[in-house]
Amino acid sequence: MKNELLRKIENKEIVVGVVGLGYVGLPLAVEKAKAGFKTIGFDVQPQKVDMVNAGHNYIGDVVDSDLAEIVKSGMLSATTDFSFVKDVDFIAICVPTPLDSHQQPDISYVRDSATAVSKYLKKGTMVVLESTTYPGTTEELIKPILENGSGLKCGEDFYLGFSPERVDPGNLIYKTKNTPKVVGAIGKDATEVIAAMYRAVLEGEVYEVSCPAVAEMEKILENTYRNINIGLVNELTMLCNEMGISMWEVVDAAKTKPYGFQAFYPGPGLGGHCIPLDPYYLSWKAREYGFHTSMIESSMMINDKMPEYCVDRAAKILNKVKKAMNGSKVLVLGVAYKQDIDDYRESPALKVIDVLEREGAEVTFFDPWVKEYKHNGQSRQSIPALTEDVLKAADLVMITTAHTNIDYDMVQKNAALIFDTKNAMKNIANRENIEVL
Repeated sequence: MKNELLRKIENKEIVVGVVGLGYVGLPLAVEKAKAGFKTIGFDVQPQKVDMVNAGHNYIGDVVDSDLAEIVKSGMLSATTDFSFVKDVDFIAICVPTPLDSHQQPDISYVRDSATAVSKYLKKGTMVVLESTTYPGTTEELIKPILENGSGLKCGEDFYLGFSPERVDPGNLIYKTKNTPKVVGAIGKDATEVIAAMYRAVLEGEVYEVSCPAVAEMEKILENTYRNINIGLVNELTMLCNEMGISMWEVVDAAKTKPYGFQAFYPGPGLGGHCIPLDPYYLSWKAREYGFHTSMIESSMMINDKMPEYCVDRAAKILNKVKKAMNGSKVLVLGVAYKQDIDDYRESPALKVIDVLEREGAEVTFFDPWVKEYKHNGQSRQSIPALTEDVLKAADLVMITTAHTNIDYDMVQKNAALIFDTKNAMKNIANRENIEVL
């Protein structure tokens, strides 16, 4: 099986299947197709399937013309019908792994996708999970589902592995194609073949590890590392505020050291699919071994309370001009979780808005990238334009995303009070109405 698959990879005879056409799956499907492998995308949302088949892009990291071209050439198609799994030789599962209401891993999308794939899995197929998850998922959850549903045996009839997604929306340098990839599979043959498949498509290095659990833990480490360091900076930011010191200036000074320090900056909380969620996966799994991840949990507690801390700071700013938060008009600038993208998954700005309204503020928001967002079952619209009149009407302007296409000079000149939680206005000279987190 190994030699036959390696031959098919070299001759580009592999048909690729990608389950989940979101921020991870669609860019991967596009790169597979561009590399010369016929690709089928699977998704349970008909609207996504229809858009792909029409060549209409909805993911920022995908080039519109690339998608249109490979769809037109027949190299990429999409379907909601999982029976087409029988036609593919390589399957990447790229579905969401959110947390449930109890902050515990919700692996239902992964489980349901594996079940759907198992019904049509054929001999000689490679299956790779890319969704971020706790160590052990591939071998403890995916493997039994695939074997029981297909009647095939892992390692003999099909290969199974884990290769964590590394997607950074809005990154102008690193995309799916040139970001290094980690592969861990069940058995050396599986690792070799799956790694070969990625090498045939990607420009970045493909690094092989001994088993799926190592690859799963590696992904958790990447994001827990950032979570902990951001938590440290956020906690020191609270202390620096009490001491009358700018944490932003402190970090900029520290990063002049050419070794042993990496700069992390404070903010109103953590956003995106991975960094706010992944540590919970590890903490949850650790309990199975009677292990308490105290450092990780402490950083999560700090980062989780940042939206409320920012609203408390905002209230104090209003108090200085004898205004109460209750009844004040607050304009929030930016609801995306990071600058210059339209992704608002787990954005701390949404939590800031929730807390502001809970305290009685009248909140509006403007985001040049996000015209509408859905949160807690409700939709909210951005104001159509950021004008002088809009700024003058607000009692407080609160910057929660550092978008670069906002005229911050105009904001400073027209806003009564500004609370900048992202240091987006660091280059504005007149700072008499600006307070920075």
